[in-house]
Amino acid sequence: MKKGYWIVHVTVTNADAYGEYVRLDTPVVERFGGKFLVRGGLSETPEAPQKDRHVIVEFPSYDAARDCYHSDDYQAAAAIRRANSDSDIVIIEGT
Repeated sequence: MKKGYWIVHVTVTNADAYGEYVRLDTPVVERFGGKFLVRGGLSETPEAPQKDRHVIVEFPSYDAARDCYHSDDYQAAAAIRRANSDSDIVIIEGT
């Protein structure tokens, strides 16, 4: 079965409040079998302007990645992310 991934790009606008999102989203992601492969760290965007922070989460399947994102618990956490950052999430099937 092909895995599913979240590819996330974030510029945090309120670091103190954003920490609450990280605290809430981690157990939800783990409950759906998600594993953080990249969560911040050094990055370079040589060809286009990008956001400041990049995250890659691996799930056991594309459906698990979608189900996690659309779950009530994740959407409650996501409301905090949206209020305290400029962010984009792509849910993608891997090879």
